[in-house]
Amino acid sequence: MIHPYFPHTNEDLQYMLARCGVDRLEDLYADVPEQLLLKKDYDLPSQMSEEELRQYFDKMFNNNKKLKCFAGGGYYNHYTPSVIPYITSRSEFLTAYTPYQPEISQGTLQYIFEYQTMMSRLTGLDVSNASMYDGATATAEAMMMTVAATRKRNRVLVSSTVLPQVLAVMHTYARYHGIVLEEIPATSEGVTSKPDLMRMLEQYNDIAGVVMPQPNRFGIVENLDGVAEAVHKSKALFVMTCIATALSVLKTPAELGADIAAGDGQSLGIPLNYGGPYIGFLCCTQALIRKMPGRVVGETTDANSKRVFVLTLQAREQHIRREKATSNICSNQGLMSLFVTVYMSLMGADGLEEVNRISAANARYIAQKLTESGKARLKYENSPYLNEFVVVTDKPVDSIINDGIENNILCGIKLADNELMIAATEVLSIEDMDKLVNIIVS
Repeated sequence: MIHPYFPHTNEDLQYMLARCGVDRLEDLYADVPEQLLLKKDYDLPSQMSEEELRQYFDKMFNNNKKLKCFAGGGYYNHYTPSVIPYITSRSEFLTAYTPYQPEISQGTLQYIFEYQTMMSRLTGLDVSNASMYDGATATAEAMMMTVAATRKRNRVLVSSTVLPQVLAVMHTYARYHGIVLEEIPATSEGVTSKPDLMRMLEQYNDIAGVVMPQPNRFGIVENLDGVAEAVHKSKALFVMTCIATALSVLKTPAELGADIAAGDGQSLGIPLNYGGPYIGFLCCTQALIRKMPGRVVGETTDANSKRVFVLTLQAREQHIRREKATSNICSNQGLMSLFVTVYMSLMGADGLEEVNRISAANARYIAQKLTESGKARLKYENSPYLNEFVVVTDKPVDSIINDGIENNILCGIKLADNELMIAATEVLSIEDMDKLVNIIVS
């Protein structure tokens, strides 16, 4: 049956089906299990006027609870200055997408260039691109860069303390790109086991790269001193997957000897929004620039000696042949890169440090209150943390989370029946934090 909104005629459909080698539209779904196929009409409500539709969605929206967020796990509820949504909602920015004709997209190229410059300064590395969807895919792309750069090596070691969603995406990438991905065990203190890392570096001679987190999945700031030297001695590349905002107060990837830094830029002022859109960042040394996926915007001068911007590198499938592209999962992420650029411009180095200082102070306030209660303790009490930590609680975590929701608080992330990971940011008040503590210890 032809749907009134579909422009194809029966003749069009028969032509396309013949090219596909099937007789009916239903045959296109032959691989879908029978029990998953819908065999009845869609349960759609009757038509509504515009005003009725607005009221319908308003009613749905009002069912959502606005919770004070103490959950982290790689994504954090930081303050977003009101000027950022205003700037990014202007039509000249909101409608900008990919600069397929870069010479007439100077505004877009300029803010991408500024974004790259700021990310390079944040990581300390030479080059940044502006084309990654999120932190997980950016880290997976970094993994692939190590294999492409080292040649004839296809083994990558990754710490098991990397964020679980990042690990999952890395394993998916590795499976379909012929990469052997091995996890480095963690110690009882929640950090990467350096003895195991050194053993694995000595055991294998085909290691292309080593991926380490900062901070790690438990919020712990790992001691990565000496790791780069050991990795480079094995003729492999050192990759760090990072929380972007934390780079303003921790040792930078460059200071720690990393060749590549990747991660999610959400913590740089992008609001939490049910998983996105966010932006991944990917920075590297100058020597690796031609192995970097996506695009790199550069600065030059025109015939009149005026400052202009160009797409210096554009090694993605929409610019070159698909089989020669460094990656096939890159997007301009122009709006999000603009978002981050405005945020970093407004905050500056001092502002970013202040955000981390307040967040760290809030985390320690909560941790102290919980431990003083005697009903919760830090699981990794000997490991340093920035703004996120794991507590072992007397009260079941499921009960804590349910009580929190009743009190309009998202208490954290459940790691085990009695293990809760809590993140604190600068937007939380003393009242918010005391309320969380009371829920956990009651």
